[in-house]
Amino acid sequence: MSKKKESVLAGFKAFLMRGNVVDLAVAVVIGAAFTNIVNSVVKGIISPVVGAVGTQSLDGYKSCLKAPCGIGANGQPTGVEILWGSVLNATLTFVITAAVVYFLMVLPMAKYLARQEARRKAREGVQELVEITELEVLKEIRDELVAQRGGTAPTGSRDGF
Repeated sequence: MSKKKESVLAGFKAFLMRGNVVDLAVAVVIGAAFTNIVNSVVKGIISPVVGAVGTQSLDGYKSCLKAPCGIGANGQPTGVEILWGSVLNATLTFVITAAVVYFLMVLPMAKYLARQEARRKAREGVQELVEITELEVLKEIRDELVAQRGGTAPTGSRDGF
């Protein structure tokens, strides 16, 4: 029993210490904080701007599907209301969140990675250019030595060497 308990705890510890779990935990915490920021922007800026046409809150937009809508004498709601303002508010929150994530996180990271890849390819291109240049110089030296001796380049060797 004790060994099994130790192995379960050791396995759980190994699971928690894996990089993916830690990265996921950090992402969840940052995502929760980021959601609060976006919700504040929507409630504090977007909703009042949209509400300037009508109500001050998007949650106030609704339609009555089955009349009469309201609160009855017994305090219970009557009719069937469609709260499309809440759906619109949630949709705007999603679109704004997606836009902020894309423009402030995904797009800059993609540009950064593209620049890194271009730099890597440029470094490899310079190395290839140096190697090609050295090869050409060596071929010229070989040709000069052959010309000084009055002979021809040896045959049967690799790349004419």
